[in-house]
Amino acid sequence: MRSIARRLPFLVVAAVLTATAGITVAAPRLLPEAAASTYALQGWATQGGGTTGGGSATAVTVTTASALISNMQASGARVIRVSGTITLSGMNKVAANKTIIGVGSSSAIVGGGLNVANVSNVIIRNLNFRNWGDDAINVQYSTRVWVDHNSFSNGYDGAVDVKRASDYVTVSWNKFSSHDKVGLIGHSDDNAGEDRGKLRVTYYANWFDGTTQRHPRVRFGNPVHVFNNYYRSTSGYGVASTCDAGVYVERNYFESVSKPVVAQTGDSPEGNVKLLNNYLASSGAPVSRNAASVAAIPYSYVVDAAESVKSIVTGGAGTGKI
Repeated sequence: MRSIARRLPFLVVAAVLTATAGITVAAPRLLPEAAASTYALQGWATQGGGTTGGGSATAVTVTTASALISNMQASGARVIRVSGTITLSGMNKVAANKTIIGVGSSSAIVGGGLNVANVSNVIIRNLNFRNWGDDAINVQYSTRVWVDHNSFSNGYDGAVDVKRASDYVTVSWNKFSSHDKVGLIGHSDDNAGEDRGKLRVTYYANWFDGTTQRHPRVRFGNPVHVFNNYYRSTSGYGVASTCDAGVYVERNYFESVSKPVVAQTGDSPEGNVKLLNNYLASSGAPVSRNAASVAAIPYSYVVDAAESVKSIVTGGAGTGKI
């Protein structure tokens, strides 16, 4: 994987948000030769030993709720292929060392959600989640989780909530639409004892299409890395950092977003934000706060210029692309 320091040979001028200024300015930019985006796992889920899910286990295809539940709750490594639409109720436990992946572009889980609790090494990819009654995916007391290339719409509560001392999570290449509360990182202002030093999550190459809030909403996690995402008409806010969290917001594309980044929301105390080269189209100014308090990113990653993100993400996010 190429380092981000080796890719940007051409100098151009674009409207960007600099790392040090809190306003949009005309500034020199470096434009890549071509899009370098990758569908490979990046970010925090590569840490702590990495995330492989069911690995090379022989895949089993499921078409019913009972088969899905029995396989994802079984012990040992499993690769579970979901074919067609499966209706669940409530939250359904996922055991460790599982890959759950949809077949084609239309396979779906509707009505209920997946509960990744007290486990490690889980991958969830290429599924349409609709009309869930609680959360679509809940991650708590869990590590090394990758949520990738799914589509989420019309649910009740969180689409992807990461909480209660979870760590080493990547949320990538998903499409979120027709929904209010997209993603919590940290569930309560009162949970610092469990959450400080944990809740390290990467969001990259996600498409937030007309959703309302929590893209993500962060408590305590530091650093949380939000890069190369496309935000279109998110009506509440884009990214929120609260409760002394540290969020690095890098090279995202915000279009028609009045509050791209905030450092406080609800009754939560303020968090910290570091900004770098975000592209703003008909959008307000992101908030930067105590950038030096945001911890350094420890992993290598591939990143695209912010002005390329809209076309890259709309072409690659959601189901049917892997």
